[in-house]
Amino acid sequence: MRFLLDADQRAFAGSLHAMLTAADTPAVIRDWSRGDHASGRALWSRIAGAGVFALAVPEEYGGLGPRPVELAVACIELGRHAVPGPLAETVGAAVLLGGPPLAERFLPGLAAGTDLATVAAPGSHAVDGDAASVRLSPAPGGLYLSTQAPGPVRRSLDPARRLTPLAPGGELLTPAPPYDRALTWIRLATAAQALGVGLALLDRTVAYVRQRTQFGVPVGSFQAVKHRLADARTALEFARPLLFGAAVSLRPADVAAAKLTACEAAYRTARTALHLHGAIGYTAEYGLSLWLTRARALRSAWGTPEECRELVLAEGL
Repeated sequence: MRFLLDADQRAFAGSLHAMLTAADTPAVIRDWSRGDHASGRALWSRIAGAGVFALAVPEEYGGLGPRPVELAVACIELGRHAVPGPLAETVGAAVLLGGPPLAERFLPGLAAGTDLATVAAPGSHAVDGDAASVRLSPAPGGLYLSTQAPGPVRRSLDPARRLTPLAPGGELLTPAPPYDRALTWIRLATAAQALGVGLALLDRTVAYVRQRTQFGVPVGSFQAVKHRLADARTALEFARPLLFGAAVSLRPADVAAAKLTACEAAYRTARTALHLHGAIGYTAEYGLSLWLTRARALRSAWGTPEECRELVLAEGL
């Protein structure tokens, strides 16, 4: 099957790319990493104004969706610009809170971007719990809404993904949420972000090897460099149709396969980018590091490669 985005979807991606390019996201990421959320919240409001979070919210609650394909399109651009914040977790929260009476209480704020949400997987920390106003953790028979401030921030490999333990207990929201369905949406958003991160790393590396010279010629003219970049491009382009196919079907195994493929492609591209940039790629001052660490963090977020493989093997494609 040949899967192509239509004109509206391509225009949506283009408008997001233009908006985020003008937003100086590297400065926003560095602020967010320090715990300064002001610029990040301002950007979040602009993203919400473009309708991104509304894509996971039904129309009767102020949303535009559910539209998983358009959400994947948006998350690719958010990943391409390494936008900080609990993006996939807010999408998952919209799914978890999608039934009455919880929907009327929470979904309009999530769709409008006035509320940020995070979800703690069982036995793990929440991403950006210090910035989120809606902090959720699944519980038997319902869903806990943490009503106390989260614990101290624990930094992850990606400084912009601030991990926080949620206070135990809180308000028990019932009935039991569709956690498996929410996990599928979270993984889809994570996979799309990873693909965007990989595409950004590839573009930056191609631009770098064109301008860096050795022996009087651009490094990018060397055959070995071309092969490394071609392999990265092939891996990313192979992940793209799997991602959109998974967005159409929303089968857990399809989404797990898409996450595995997109995250591995992004991680491979990150290794290639670091190798071809050399020592400058390691430095915190150089912007490449913002994408390198994101690629590594997304690879294990919401399902390690091993867990995704096990799901694909168990359910089949």
